[in-house]
Amino acid sequence: MITYLQAAVIGAVQGVTELFPISSLGHSVLVADWIGGSWKQVTLGRSGRGATYLAFVVALHVATAVTLLGYYWRDWLAIIAGFVSTLRTGRAVTVPQRLAWLIVLATLPVAVLGPLLDRSLHALTDSPVDTGFFLTLNGVVLVLGEGLRRRNEPTLVEYGRRFGRREAHRSVLATEPNLPRQADRPLAALGAVDAIGIGFAQAGALLTGFSRAGLTMVGGLWRGLENEHAAKFAFLLATPTILGAGLVELPELAEPRIAAIRGPVLLGAFVSGTCSWLAVRYLERYFRTRTLLPFATYCIIAGTLSIIRFL
Repeated sequence: MITYLQAAVIGAVQGVTELFPISSLGHSVLVADWIGGSWKQVTLGRSGRGATYLAFVVALHVATAVTLLGYYWRDWLAIIAGFVSTLRTGRAVTVPQRLAWLIVLATLPVAVLGPLLDRSLHALTDSPVDTGFFLTLNGVVLVLGEGLRRRNEPTLVEYGRRFGRREAHRSVLATEPNLPRQADRPLAALGAVDAIGIGFAQAGALLTGFSRAGLTMVGGLWRGLENEHAAKFAFLLATPTILGAGLVELPELAEPRIAAIRGPVLLGAFVSGTCSWLAVRYLERYFRTRTLLPFATYCIIAGTLSIIRFL
């Protein structure tokens, strides 16, 4: 059974950590194990030994995905319209059209690998020691991402020189009138190889302890994006990934065993969605001027302490 207090706390943790680059799945394991007692008992179904907690987490993920859709609704309307128009014309030259196909390409790796490896990888990394280890590695990856961010700083004044191979795309985008999102030009200048590379980076979050948002951001920095654009692409890319995975598992919520905890599930989903909204609003502003280092430091410390605690 999941109490209302447990549902609210776990929902808040999920809503924040899904978008902060510090691993939501890792925290869903570690928070319960650190508190212990009935909290740890609640999570016994997280790897298939029983599906009650898994169904609860599905509800939290769907709430986060719906929140991201609502937050970026203008972008998604333009992206969907751009996708439909490319099916008619066979060309992708505008910002929304290119973003649509970049998101499709970047989603492919996790769409293929997720159904094959998701449950088995979560089972392999289900212990708090394993999760702490991968959370520590997540922090190390974020430190590497900070190095990539510093490497990319010259692109603010030398964009054309550093990315001359994309000049053709940029010239088309620069002359396009009435763009719905002028600031998204750097995102739309990514190529297909860039998008697939970022998608494979995101797929690393199938290991519990790695952050989907964090790995996707580092992937964007690796492909030359600035912090702010890497963060936005991570949030846009998370939407179909989280929503797709959630919808596949959604029938779990209709099982009879869930009836007894339907109230806590609804409360947890509401809290998760609210915290996700606050998190994405904060992080969009944060990454305009600040770095991944505080999150990297937190992951390394929290992961190391978890290894020591549960070893």
